[in-house]
Amino acid sequence: MAQHFDVLIIGAGISGIGSAVHLKLKAPQKKFAILERRESIGGTWDLFRYPGIRSDSDMSTFGFEFKPWTQSKVLADGTSIRNYVNDTAKEYNIFEYIHFQRQVKTANWSSAKKLWELEVLNVADNTTEQWTAGFLLGCTGYYNYDQGFKPAYPDEDKFKGTVIQPQHWPENLDYSGKKVVIIGSGATAITLVPSMANKAAHVTMLQRSPTYIATVPAIDALYDNMKKFMPEKVAYQLTRSRNIGVQRLVFKLSQEKPELVKKFLLKTVKLQVGKHVDMKHFTPNYNPWDQRLCVVPDGDLFKTIKRGKASVETDQIERFTENGILLKSGKQLDADIIVSATGLNIQILGGLQATIDGQPVNTSNHMLYKGVLLSNIPNAAIIIGYTNASWTLKVDVAADYLARMFNYMDKKNYKVVVAKADASELTDDTVMGSLASGYIKRAADVMPRQGKSDPWRVSMNYLKDKAELRSSSFEDDILTFDGSKAKNKKRFKLFD
Repeated sequence: MAQHFDVLIIGAGISGIGSAVHLKLKAPQKKFAILERRESIGGTWDLFRYPGIRSDSDMSTFGFEFKPWTQSKVLADGTSIRNYVNDTAKEYNIFEYIHFQRQVKTANWSSAKKLWELEVLNVADNTTEQWTAGFLLGCTGYYNYDQGFKPAYPDEDKFKGTVIQPQHWPENLDYSGKKVVIIGSGATAITLVPSMANKAAHVTMLQRSPTYIATVPAIDALYDNMKKFMPEKVAYQLTRSRNIGVQRLVFKLSQEKPELVKKFLLKTVKLQVGKHVDMKHFTPNYNPWDQRLCVVPDGDLFKTIKRGKASVETDQIERFTENGILLKSGKQLDADIIVSATGLNIQILGGLQATIDGQPVNTSNHMLYKGVLLSNIPNAAIIIGYTNASWTLKVDVAADYLARMFNYMDKKNYKVVVAKADASELTDDTVMGSLASGYIKRAADVMPRQGKSDPWRVSMNYLKDKAELRSSSFEDDILTFDGSKAKNKKRFKLFD
């Protein structure tokens, strides 16, 4: 017998736990469960254990709207975030809804039965289970947890040292007194450099091209002070609103006045690294926010470089050698440990194969209705967070929207919802918007697409989404319920 639920949430990370709380609070009539392939919750924040792992957005906006982040750190470490997610699940009794070591292999929508039929691998005993659901909610993020992106380095097998991927950091790695080369220039690399430099003999960050890096305070002093004379929840909401506004302002300025933002960012870096560091290592060949802007607390990366504990090389790899890396320029980088912080591979819905009546679904041929519902796929949604703001902001508004939709459908006794879309709406851009990062380009064949116009445009604008998703009607020309459009009944007035 298959286990049946009204809603099945795939993934017990930030999105899955947040969605479960919203569902429990706002649509309590729904019987739901969470399927999690690992043995613990937290997703990325439980899997990644490399030195110094931390958030790359402020915690007042990274925290859920229903559970204030009470610590003063602006960018929290991985352990603190992991504890926060666990505390949230405990506080709202979400653990009782989670089925661990369950990997969804296939999901087929049956039009005849009006439900999803899932084949689920029980990782613990390697058996296959049958599950069914009225609605499928993908909360797996977009990272492939099995394998990060790692280029094929020429002559890598000749290197006598250790090669590591941050995604699978060895638990007891001792890098004390070792020469470390970190390949990459994104959030992971700029976190690893100062974190490893205190023990390592020297750390070199090797990048093909620079990234824009901004310094933010490690501690939010204003939030600390506000908590002294007002309720903590009020202080949290005020801080959250302030930071949402700042995030939006910086992004908008970057789009409208890129040269101004570029000049400001580069000037602040130059002041921190000092006159002896070549600014070519921190001057990208693109405009701010064409790729994600990286942040460092109290300029820890720049302080480490200024002290001489770390350095940056902007070059390309010719090949690996026995003792390190030979660059295209002819320079040799000696290394005992090489960390390939070169990004992640992308997958949707945790890599499961979805079908409709046995016909394969290619997610790159679909769009997202209001950034939530998958076009032309019955009873299916995915949550993909913002690229220019905290991921969790999208979780809150998307999950709230779905809870409202479930209540609407139950009131009307509807079983199936489909966001009908015409193929002519599809564009070549993915839902990640205009970002030109490598991991996004590599995901073009799996990521859902942007549409030409609303509601098929994913805005990456929290304030717009919040206003839209929390008040929008479900009665329009796109959503169909049980095969028919739900239109508002016309009201006839006796007098105008």
